[in-house]
Order: sequence, then structure tokens, then C-alpha cells
Amino acid sequence: MQNSRSSQLFQKAQQSIPGGVNSPVRAFRSVGSDPLFIKKALGPRIFDEDGNGFIDYVGSWGPMILGHCHPQVAAAVKAAVDSGCSFGAPTELEITLAEMVIAAVPSIEMVRMVSSGTEATMSAIRLARGYTGRDNIIKFSGCYHGHSDSLLVKAGSGAATFGVPDSPGVPADFARHTLTATYNDLDSVRALIAENKDTVACIIVEPVAGNMGTVPPREGFLEGLREVCTQEGIVLIFDEVMSGFRVAYGGAQEVYGVTPDMTTLGKIIGGGLPVGAFGGKKEIMSLLSPAGGVYQAGTLSGNPLAMTAGIETLKLLQQDGFYQKLEEKSAFVAQGIAKAAQDAGVPIYSTRVGSMFCAFFSQNPVYDWESAAACDTAAFGKYFRAMLGEGVYLAPSQFETAFVSISHTEKDLEDTIAAAARCFKAL
Repeated sequence: MQNSRSSQLFQKAQQSIPGGVNSPVRAFRSVGSDPLFIKKALGPRIFDEDGNGFIDYVGSWGPMILGHCHPQVAAAVKAAVDSGCSFGAPTELEITLAEMVIAAVPSIEMVRMVSSGTEATMSAIRLARGYTGRDNIIKFSGCYHGHSDSLLVKAGSGAATFGVPDSPGVPADFARHTLTATYNDLDSVRALIAENKDTVACIIVEPVAGNMGTVPPREGFLEGLREVCTQEGIVLIFDEVMSGFRVAYGGAQEVYGVTPDMTTLGKIIGGGLPVGAFGGKKEIMSLLSPAGGVYQAGTLSGNPLAMTAGIETLKLLQQDGFYQKLEEKSAFVAQGIAKAAQDAGVPIYSTRVGSMFCAFFSQNPVYDWESAAACDTAAFGKYFRAMLGEGVYLAPSQFETAFVSISHTEKDLEDTIAAAARCFKAL
């Protein structure tokens, strides 16, 4: 790949862009390779600058649930461009998408559009603090909620200690208000709340963790969070930026039957364009400026291109049998990869929720960050590079999720399983 167009572009990019990429995981460092530079995509495939095609299981990190360049979405966006890309003023499109989101997501009675998942989570936390009058928040190790200061925090020397900054540039004074619990461990949550009585504004959690690989909630975990938040007057926030409209039309809260107080969304509701949203009970959302005193703003929030793409995408997701077909495709490929690993004697722990799945290179179950971090990342790197050589594009990290789109054909899935079988045997 050294003389490839992608390699040349990566060398050039490093002169003008820090690390050569505009988001760190794209650099492929954890898999021992240089990144591909993508020129175009269509359906379940992406094509790099050298013209190589790949079956894509990244899907722009989740939003391309319909596949790339769906004709109905593309046509609607092209038409919207002719009327203007951004006005910095209200449009009817914002109301239409807001009403669709409210109708779909059980917890959302009012919603505010923003331009990224990071904006959505940081704004939801600010609103929760304003609503409760409390400063501390609880997050979970291994759950990523964007790169705002309060959320770039890891656990300290124990589950019930104050966090420390996990990135240079995050003041310790900010980090001390972020308490870090263990995912799927209610006792760690209860201990933090007991030690910080009446100071916790919110608990924010990925109901299906997608940023340490795909890690489903254990039975009773989400229900337990709901119960403790109700008892303690804490706002429960589900970060469904990844799982929203992905694991079901109503998100993970529909799948598991647990309703949070607030929800953050992104990815799919923009149909591939930059978007985010946060919403919840009217009682809470009514405190948001200009209705209330909690300030949040964004010049490009609710821009007509993202709203149009989101509306058209959600229309297509409502077609009869959409999620059943997606479930069948996802189960087929995830189970096929797991069996291929088993047949080759490669220890894999396979997880899946809807069209999110992961193959952990581990002999043991993965249910939190500690068990995920124990995976054989070197083996994953070899597998990733081998699959790329077979024309299959996976996320370049053991700790990311694979996504299936409705555009993946039976042959695509069969070819992927066959490629995985060859790669496992070669490890």
C-alpha cells in the first residue's frame, strides 16, 4: 500500500492536518496500517482513491442504515440545496423531523436539534444540571459521549472515586464533577451515589454500549438505573446517538422497555449529514433557552439539508418489515463470522444487538470496559488487515461496532463470512 494513492494522500494530509485525519480513529494506528482515503460509496460498498471496492460495515460509523447514496435521500437533498443550504432561521422541516422523532422515541416529548452527538450530550448534561441544581454527573468507563470536557474522564483508583482528566487540556476542576462507574454494575453506581448524596444531577449511559465494541446491557441493569434515578431525583440520560433508530425505530429504550428522562440522538436522524438532537420530558426541556434560562445555541442547528436527509431516512425506516429484514441480515453475518472463528479454533466472543455487532478476540465474556480491554488487540489488527485485503471494510479498532445496512445483499454477507473464514484460518 506504500505507493497507493491513499498512502500518498495520507503523507500529504499530515503536513496540514494534525495526524493527517480529522477524527483520531480514522488514522488506523490501532490496527497497524495507514488509512484508506475514500472517493465514493454506493449501497453497501465504498471505493478508495485507487478504485478498490470494499463491503462496508462502518457505514460512516452508523448513520448509513439504508446504505450509501440511497436514491430517495440523495434526490431530496439535491432538491433542498436548490432552495438554500442554511438560513440561520426556522424552517418547517425542523418541525417535521421533530414531530417524527417525538412519535418514535418513548422518552421524548420535546426535542432540540443540534449539529453533532457531542453537542447533544454536553447540552443534555447542562440541562440536567440546570433542572436539578446539582453539579456532579455519573458516566461509565468505556462509554464515549463525545469530546466535551466533562466527559473525557476515566475512573480513578476505584469505582467510587472522583475521576481524573483522560486528556490534556481538561481542567481537574471540571473532571472532579464527573464520577465514573462500571458498566453493567449497579453496585458501583449505588456506591457513587451514596458517597455523593444529593449532588448527582444525571447518569448518562449508552443503553447498548458501542464504543468499547458492542456490549449489551445485562438483564436488570437499565431497569436498576431507572429505579435508582427515580428514587434519588437524578435525571437518567440515554445516549442513543448510536443505537437510536438503529437497534429499533424507537431505539434501545423500545427494545428494553426502559424509559429515560432524556435521550441524545444523532447519526441516523441526519441521514449521513452532520446532526444531533437531545430531548425528553417537557418539564425538563422547557427550561432550555429561549423558553427557560439554560442556554444552548447553534448557527447550523436544524439546517435544511440535514433535516431533509433525516426526514427521508425516517420515512424509509417505517416501511413494513424494514427492521425484521435488517435483523435477519445482521444475525446471519454475525453468526456466520462467529462460526467461522470457532471452526478455525480462534477464540472469539461475539455480541450483537439488532444491526450492531462485534467479534471480540477474547476467550471470556465481554460485559464492561475491563473485560473489553483484556481482548487480544494485536490479533484483531491482523484480522482487520486480512479482511481489508479480502475487500471487507471493518472499523479499524477492536473497540468499535460493526453496522449492517439494509443494502447489504445475501451475497455480500456470504462473501463476508467466507472472507472471515479464510482470515481466521490464516491467523
